[in-house]
Amino acid sequence: MGFSYASTVAVRSGAERATLVRRTYGLVFLSVLVTMLGSAFALSQQGLLEAVANHWIIASLCIFVPLIMAQRAAHDFPRNIILTFVFAFVEGVLIAPILYVAEHNSPGAVAQAGMLTFAAFGVLSLYAVMSRRDFSAWGSFFIIGLVVLIVASLLNAFFGSAAGSVWISAIGVLIMSGLLVFDTWRIVRSGVYGQDDYVLATVSIYLDLLNLFLFILSLVGGGNRRR
Repeated sequence: MGFSYASTVAVRSGAERATLVRRTYGLVFLSVLVTMLGSAFALSQQGLLEAVANHWIIASLCIFVPLIMAQRAAHDFPRNIILTFVFAFVEGVLIAPILYVAEHNSPGAVAQAGMLTFAAFGVLSLYAVMSRRDFSAWGSFFIIGLVVLIVASLLNAFFGSAAGSVWISAIGVLIMSGLLVFDTWRIVRSGVYGQDDYVLATVSIYLDLLNLFLFILSLVGGGNRRR
């Protein structure tokens, strides 16, 4: 999901905005690659994969250490880049069991979800860049929707409804798509971020993209599950 840790320094020129966009999306791309490396590493280490799967809550808490450190060192180069990559690598390790189960139940689901996520990312980003709409109201709306979605997910985990999982994933795709448009608009249109806030902007886009991928993967895996 997106975060609102941006500084109040506005981008003051087209050159500064272009610098912010170039740095942000370059770092997003590299972070995705690091996440893939993290997942590949975990999938190659059976003991680590089982440990993450069996102690998922503890593994999830480990993510916040590099994330918080990266946020606090957002303007301290190269420490901010290193911490961002550590965060992305740990994310890859965390989602490895999800990828393993999805691929086992529905071969090809991970690649299909990846391609769909890439296509959606391109379309949504282009819409946010080309549209002249003011998306400032979308943030609060979709963040509230995300909170409701988290509560619904916890309830569904307790009741174990397959139909509920499909609906939650579908709504999750819509919510993360909305947040991706909103966070992209904040980078390219709103002037919320300064040109040195690329790590803050990267984390927002990266988390939107990652969660969008996971929700799409859930839909693809559920829809093509082997009987």
